[in-house]
Formats: sequence, C-alpha cells, structure tokens
Amino acid sequence: MSNDRTVRIIPLGGLGEIGLNMMVVEAPDEIVVIDAGLMFPDEEMLGIDLVIPDISYLLARREKVRAVLLTHGHEDHTGALPYLLAELKVPVYGTPLSLGLAGEKLKEANLLSEADLRPVHPRDRLQLGAFDVEFLRVSHSIPDGVALAIGTPAGMIVHTGDFKFDQSPVDGQLVDYRRLSELGDGGVLALLSDSTNAGRDGFTPSERAVGRAFEEIFRSAAGRVVLACFASNIHRVQQVLDVAAVLGKQVAISGKSMVANTRIASELGYLRIPKGTLVSLEELQRLPPAQGVVVTTGSQGEPLSAISRMAVGEHKQLQVAPGDTVIFSARVIPGNEKSIARTINRFLRQGARVITEEVALVHVSGHASREELKLMLNLTRPAFFVPIHGESRHLHLHAALAREVGIAEGRTFVIEDGDILELSGEVGQVVGRAPVGRVFVDGKGIGNVGESVLRDRQRLAQDGVVVVVIGVDRHRGKLVAGPEILSRGFVYEQASETLMDEMKALIVSVVDRSSEEEWADRPLIQQRITSALKKHLQREIERRPVIVPVIIEV
Repeated sequence: MSNDRTVRIIPLGGLGEIGLNMMVVEAPDEIVVIDAGLMFPDEEMLGIDLVIPDISYLLARREKVRAVLLTHGHEDHTGALPYLLAELKVPVYGTPLSLGLAGEKLKEANLLSEADLRPVHPRDRLQLGAFDVEFLRVSHSIPDGVALAIGTPAGMIVHTGDFKFDQSPVDGQLVDYRRLSELGDGGVLALLSDSTNAGRDGFTPSERAVGRAFEEIFRSAAGRVVLACFASNIHRVQQVLDVAAVLGKQVAISGKSMVANTRIASELGYLRIPKGTLVSLEELQRLPPAQGVVVTTGSQGEPLSAISRMAVGEHKQLQVAPGDTVIFSARVIPGNEKSIARTINRFLRQGARVITEEVALVHVSGHASREELKLMLNLTRPAFFVPIHGESRHLHLHAALAREVGIAEGRTFVIEDGDILELSGEVGQVVGRAPVGRVFVDGKGIGNVGESVLRDRQRLAQDGVVVVVIGVDRHRGKLVAGPEILSRGFVYEQASETLMDEMKALIVSVVDRSSEEEWADRPLIQQRITSALKKHLQREIERRPVIVPVIIEV
C-alpha cells in the first residue's frame, strides 16, 4: 500500500452480475469482508448446484482478516458463508435475523457449532483493528437490513447494502436518515451504493402497497389462494398473514425453505402470527377452499419447488382446482422466463386464475430507484463514489446519476470484480487486480468442476456421446477386435449405418497407420482417433459429440 493512511476496496463478487456479493475493505494490516454471497446457476451451468466467489485473495492474507460483516440475510449476500468459514475461522457480525438465516445454512453444513456468530443492532459500533464499524438501519425486502459506516485510516466509507427509502415500512423501521446525514456532514471518503434499480425512474413503491393488493385479491377469490414468493421475504409473508386474519382466512406454509425461514423469523420476533391464522397443510385440506391460503416457494418456476409440483399435479397434499387463485408475488429473474411461463400455463389449463406483477401490484422491488439513489448521494455527499451490486449496465447508469448530483467524473469509479481500488487522501486509482472467478459447487464437490467440464456437459446435452471400443494385441499393436461404436444422444445407429461404417473405416485407418513404437504411447493413439472422428463428423453432419476412445489390450 502507498502509506498507512490508505485503504483498498476490492470486490470479489457482485459487480457486473446479480448475486455473488463479496466486498473486501483492506487497510495496511487488517481486512474486513462485507457479505459472502452465492449465485444460483443459469441454464448453461449444467449440473451445477451453486456458484460462490473465489476467495483465494483472502486465503493468501488470512492472518489479516478480522471479520465478516453481513448487511442482510438474503442468500446472494450470505449463501457462501459455509464455504468461507470452512477455510477462515473469523467472527461474523450481523443483525439477529441475518445471523438466524445464515445459521440455518451453517447448520446444514455441520458448521454451526464452530461458527463465531456475533449479533449486532442498528447504531451499534465495533472496533476491528484499524476499522471503526457502525451499523445503520435501512429498508429492504427483508427485515433487519443495515448499511455499514466503516471508519478507515484513509477516511469514512459508507456501504449501503441493499436498500430503498420506504416511507411506510411494514415493520415501522425507517431508514436512519439522521445518521446518514451526520456522516455526510462529517465527511464521507467513499460511498458504495446499491445499483440494482439505477435504470428505474422515480421512487420504489412501499411494501405496504402489496398488502393492499393482497386484500383486494383475497376478497374476490372464489376458491383457495396459492401465493408464491421468495422464502426470505418476511414482510410479504407478514402481510399475507395480516390480510388473512382480517378476512377470516387461514394460512398454511409449504416448501422447506419457506417453513424454515418463517419459523426463524417468528422465533426471533420478526414475524407476528395472528392467533388462529396459521394452520398445517393437513388442517387446510379440511377447510372450505375459500377459507384457505397457501404461502409457498417456487416463484421462479423451479422444477422441484412446491408450486411447480402443484402445477403438474404431483404435490402430495395440495391440488389446484378450477376457481382457485395463484399469485406469483416476485419479480422474474432474467433467465427464468420460460420456466415461469410453463408453470403459469399449466395452472391456467387447470382452470385457475393466475395473477402476476404484470396485472396487479403483487410485488414491489426492495431496491432504491433513481430518486432514492440521488437522495443517498445527497445525504452522504462522498468525495468518491463506487456503484456496486448490479450488472455493468446498472453500474454505468448509477455513475451517470452521480454526475447529475455533482460527483465529478474523475471521482466516480465503475470497477469490476477483482479491481483493487486504492484511496488515499484526495487520490483514488485502480492499482492492480486480485484473483477472482466463479467457483462451481456440484453436489459435495467444490471447485472441481471447471469451464472445460461445463463445456463437455453442454456438448453431451447438445450432440451426445460416441464411445469407440477396439481390441489391440498388446505386443504388436495390431487390431484384433472391433471397432465397436456405441452412442447415446447422437444418432439412431440403425438409421445411420453408412455413417457408422465410415467411422469404423476411419478408426481402422488410424490404427493401421500407427507404428509399433507409437503404440507404446496409448494416449497418442486415442487422441488420433478422437481428432479424426471429430473432423469427419463436423464435415459430414456438422455435429460435435463427445468422443471417448477405449483401447483394450489382449
């Protein structure tokens, strides 16, 4: 680092993408990590369960890492904690709900007993080496969200976390405008601010607007109401319970994560369950349909979710009937459009009424729109500005917005994962790159599936596999059996006898051309067979199956 009054900001994930949020703030001798999030795989990541950030930068400096600070309990900010804490034994600070939800994941990974989870509350302050950390209340789509004010040797850094300025929050907990303004008066070196809705004009509606829409829909529902939302959206579940209590309906919870999160939020006092409102799925089945409400997972059309199983009639306890109302109370995450559309179409064919945010205000964002982003900039009045949390287009839109409120272009840094931004006094510059990347979690395997494996899986899915089996005299390297060709997902063998004959002739040709000395290097012969077949199949039928040569010595 340049000197003792220098701080570095290093995103290990979350910039240029949605999810995978992890930010490093580094002083000369200390590091704090803000959030440890995951990303759910897209359609191209065949067989992958989760994606987590590469933490090799932290592992190389493990003696400097003082703590992990959580801004809120969403999995794109906490889901990588089990993988991080398996490598780094450091304390984790977060509000009670954030730690409660994170603790459930650590329990599943058999790490909860070893984890050092330390609860904090808004306005609490910590001294972590060179860092003076304060937690500030913000509004989001999950309770107990906080921004972070981090005093560093170079000056004050404010990290907003995910936020919006909700003037009438469901839990009554307003953003800490006063403290944000005081920080601005005292001088903020850098603001790191949520960019998700940087392209959306105006203000984000209050979560209470969704509750009003629910009441109208519930009143008019002729049959049972089935509502899908994110399991972490405790405010949304609260409003379902409140509306149901007013209208004399009863609510059942379905889906593993929804049941777990509802239990945790209730035990910690973040979810108030009106007396007599919550029932089991078995009890709900005995009620007249018009009195029942089901809150479930699967708002993105996930194939194994409760609502997707209802859509195909495979849920063990719940069936959707004509006259029922199905509500998708969540935004569509890009890439999930087709799966959601399929699920909706199945419900419509069953005679259900389907409501999405396109036809009613059944979802509002948890992120600040443009006027709120301006307000955050004006409250804190930073010397430097770093847009965070969003794809590249969001970051650039937010940077342009900052210039509108007077932040000079030279003091706004649109950085990406791995950039090392160094701030010292009046000087800010990117001074290098940290190792970053996406680590794929496949079952119990962490990082043992790379891009090459994913490419093979994509080729298998698209063009199939061809297995070539030949028997060779181990002493003379001469063909004594085969070649036999087995294929799956490639072509129907009997319908392509000519192609199969051509492939066999090509294999015999490769074997015959190889000398006895070359047969000592079996991988060389396998590579020649693979290369010859690849070229032939690409030329003849424009297909690129995975080719697996098997040489049996006899």
